[in-house]
This record gives sequence, C-alpha cells and structure tokens, in this order.
Amino acid sequence: MFMNRYQHIEWLQGSGTQHLFGYFQSGKRKHRGFRAIATIQKISVRFALLVLCFAVALPATIFAGTVYPGFGVKSETVIRDQGGRSIAVGRPYRRIISLYGAHTENLFSLGLNAEIIGVGRHEVYPPEALQKRVFSYHDDPERFLSARPDLVLIRPMIDRGYPALVARLEKSGVAVVSLQPVNITEMFLYWQILGLLTGKKSRAEEMIGTFKAAASACQALAADIPVKKGVFFEAIHSKMKTFAPDSMAVFALEAAGGINIAADARRVRQTNIAAYGKERILAKAGQIDVYLAQYGAMNRPSLEMIRNEPGFRVIRAIQENEIYLIDEMIVSRPTMRLIDGIFEIGRSLYPGTFHPGAANAVRTDKPFSRQ
Repeated sequence: MFMNRYQHIEWLQGSGTQHLFGYFQSGKRKHRGFRAIATIQKISVRFALLVLCFAVALPATIFAGTVYPGFGVKSETVIRDQGGRSIAVGRPYRRIISLYGAHTENLFSLGLNAEIIGVGRHEVYPPEALQKRVFSYHDDPERFLSARPDLVLIRPMIDRGYPALVARLEKSGVAVVSLQPVNITEMFLYWQILGLLTGKKSRAEEMIGTFKAAASACQALAADIPVKKGVFFEAIHSKMKTFAPDSMAVFALEAAGGINIAADARRVRQTNIAAYGKERILAKAGQIDVYLAQYGAMNRPSLEMIRNEPGFRVIRAIQENEIYLIDEMIVSRPTMRLIDGIFEIGRSLYPGTFHPGAANAVRTDKPFSRQ
C-alpha cells in the first residue's frame, strides 16, 4: 500500500512504526519519501555466530566497575548518573516515574509494567505507556510526591533546567537518576544501569545480546553491496545540522551500508547533534547519493522543503530525487527500535538487499519479548 506525503506524516506522528521485535506491517511503504519498516525479529544464535565480527563488539559485562565519561557503574550495587550522583541500589526500585520516552520504552523492554507508575507527556510507545498517569517537570513537586515514587528517571536537560523540582524530590527521599546516552557504547551501559536499578540485570544483558546479533545481521546484509552510497543525514534542517560521527544515528546509517558524508562534523555539546552548515554540504554535493532526514519533534522537514532549499539543486541526491524521511524515534533514541532504524535506512538505500524476504531469512520463531 502506498501513502501520499500527508498520510506518511500522519503515520509517523501516530503509531504506524512497529517494533521489529514485535508486530510488523510489511506492506506499508512510502514511494520515494519513506519506505516503511520491514521486520527483523530476534536473530537466531546460529546466524549471530556467523557475524561475530560485529564492528562495535563490546565487553559482555560492564558491571565490573568500568567508568565512562558522564556516568557509569561503580560496583554491583552503585551507579553514577550524569548529574554526578552516586546511587546505592539496596533493592530494586518498584515505584518509578519516567520523564523521558526512551527511559519508558526501555523499562517496558526490561519486562516492567506495574512498577512504572508515571510517564512523561509525550509518550507514544509502547501502547501500554499510554495507560499510565502523566507527569511533567513543570508540575508542582507535591504532585509527584503524592504518587509515592521511589525513583524518578530524568535526563540532563531536566536536571539542569529544573533544579528546584529535583532538589525537592531528593529532599523527600526520592531517588533521582539523570541519564541520556549519545552513542552505542553508552547505550549498552545505560541499559545495564536501568537493569541494576530495577533488578533486571539479566534482561539488560539479553537486550544487549539481541541488539548486537540483530545489528550484525544487518551489517552482514550490507557487506556484499559492491558500491556503497554516500549519505548526508540531516538532524535539524533550519540550522543545517547533522549527527555526530559516533552518534546512534550514524551507527544506524553505517550498519545499513551507508557512507557518512559528514564524518568531519563536530559534536554540539554532549548531544547526538553536530554542526555542519550549508556551505560544507554544498562543497560535497557530488558525493551525496542520498539525502536522509530525520522527522519528528526535533525536525519537521518535507520533501519539498529539502528539494527547494536554495542551492540544493547542485546536490546529486536532489537531482536524482533520492530524498528520504525517517522517524527520529528509531534513529535518535537509545532503545531496541534502533534496529528498526538500521533496517529502514537499508530499505531506503538498498531496497534490493533490505527487503522483507531478507528480514524473514534472519527471523526466529520466538521474537524478542517484553513479557
């Protein structure tokens, strides 16, 4: 089934994107603007063994005390968050409010549900999150305290912008943990921290293993592509920004076989985003085979906006109408659905390789489960 642009945007804003480890709609595709996600379910152990050369192979366990910049695991029971807090976990937290959609999605992936007593205002996935009580960092602290949480998960933006709320919660004995990874290494560590906080360490390791195997499978699909395509991956159109070279979005692009044309971009603060600018984009116009842009709350371009941007007519991708939009939630958030992003990018770049049949070839009978 083909969708026009407005159906495509409505689909992105709604619940059309399905998790590759859950349900999947293989028929929904956007002609030239968006090819909807095929499905990869949990990769079989036999297939994963064939691709153990995974480019970002990391230690299976980081609970031994390895410390990464910004946050880390100090011991089996103590973590350090990005606000510099050391939190000793005597027992798993059981009444959790999550104020960031990635936290919420990962908590469900870890098998939690009843333990999640509140979520932020902009939740869209998974569907169970929409049934939870809604909180905002704009709320009076007493509204939080009336729900009797023992843990509130935030990200650094909230930590910096709303110190009074954080201080009041902590004064009342509520643990506050601030986390937001910006690359794959940090994402795995972040999942492990969530597992330690919630008593789901083994599930966190299962998530990491499943992700590595699925990412390796996608890399294996791309390995035999003889000529790789150069891609400019837009993060924010109005400011001509791209993604940092070690960001999750660029990891997804490269795992799908794309060549990041903006590999010389410089990160903006401690984020996924990198400054670039129109002049540098146009200087590489002949190298850009595909123009890819994330679409969502951070960036709301249209195909016409990109196509008609002054000066862009010299870009090869614009001339050949190789312009694609992709849901920011599957390329910019540290969740299992980043695998969806890899496969979706692959379908845009190399539809003959990343097709439903290829996904079926690496599917097992038992998908990744949130049960």
